[in-house]
Amino acid sequence: MDKSKLVTIFGGSGFVGTQIVQRLARAGYRVRVAVRRPDLAGHVKPLGGVGQVMPIQANVRNRDSVERAIRGADVVINLVGIGFESGKQRFRAVHTMGARYIAEASAAFGVQHLVHMSALGADAQSPSIYARTKALGEAEILKAFPKAVILRPSIIFGQGDGFFNLYGRLARLFPVLPVIGARSRFQPIYVGDVADAFVAAAEGKVEGGRIYELGGPETLTHRDLVARVLHETHRSNLLLSLPAAVGKLMAIPFMALPWPPLVTLDQVELLGADNVVSPAASTEGRTIAAFGIEPTGMAAILHTYMWRFMKNGQFDRKIA
Repeated sequence: MDKSKLVTIFGGSGFVGTQIVQRLARAGYRVRVAVRRPDLAGHVKPLGGVGQVMPIQANVRNRDSVERAIRGADVVINLVGIGFESGKQRFRAVHTMGARYIAEASAAFGVQHLVHMSALGADAQSPSIYARTKALGEAEILKAFPKAVILRPSIIFGQGDGFFNLYGRLARLFPVLPVIGARSRFQPIYVGDVADAFVAAAEGKVEGGRIYELGGPETLTHRDLVARVLHETHRSNLLLSLPAAVGKLMAIPFMALPWPPLVTLDQVELLGADNVVSPAASTEGRTIAAFGIEPTGMAAILHTYMWRFMKNGQFDRKIA
């Protein structure tokens, strides 16, 4: 891909997006970061040279703003997703209709490559609305842009992640940690590897029209992952495995609070299912290996940021 070309990244100011922006900027691409609040996305500008990375306003629920953000772009990356519904931010509006608007506009304006972020567990038959709308969004993407590349990562870890940092904070606050779906399996993948896969797809280095499933080198249960948090933070909290029914009862009062809920009914449904690369994806070569990436293990990364949740923070770190 010509390094002077323009890449539009929807949701490019977040955890994964900033990693992708940084890689594209280093490679010399011009990057348009499409977000709902450009005034809150100023942190992406220093990731490139002067004027190379530009936040612009766009809302995937608004077709006109999507078209404005895509017009003139050579490559489009969609990272937009929500973990819970609030106000006008509904799963169907964001995951399904937003994906449709982006794919249709990409096709209409002659975009060369479209790369879409989905999630492991996306399934049109899932009891989870999140998973169902993700699967429907994939269908809309491929219907309007058949050569699109869709990536389904498992839990993503790294500085600023939403899983290990959450449990680190909880471990610091509560002596007992409830674990919903304790036996469900996950395959955590490093954010840097995910970003590298997106850049490779944006450069046309993998076959289009396919759904790739991205998982790391380790497969662990939910309970094992929380235990890993305790190991990394030198804590000994009690882990309490809870059945889904109890998890749903816990979720109800959280959803009534005025701030982002700790867990929702829909997330309880998600936690009850495995979140690992499927045998079909492995057999068909639709995994991280297709991108020529050797996935990074958690041992190499977690210690670089989980020390913040130790009792004495950096003073408890062991310096080699």
